[in-house]
Amino acid sequence: MWKKVLIGLIAGIINGLFTSGGGLILVPAFLYILKMEPKKARATSIFCILPMVIVTAIFYNGNEFINWKIGILCAIGGIIRRFIWSKAS
Repeated sequence: MWKKVLIGLIAGIINGLFTSGGGLILVPAFLYILKMEPKKARATSIFCILPMVIVTAIFYNGNEFINWKIGILCAIGGIIRRFIWSKAS
């Protein structure tokens, strides 16, 4: 249990300092420390990153740093790409 908490803490710190990097930490940690299969590690990483992204977006939005038009357009493209990629892999 402590390994999972430590992995989450490190990913959260990296995300807080650099505004990303959760997947960079989580996927290798899930693969090599928790011995997950690659597809499960990627999927779990995406799920874990979601709360970090939401909290970060709330703070950035509070300081009016988000360009909503560009963000929404990029999100639409990313959703389409992820949908296609997840079906292919």
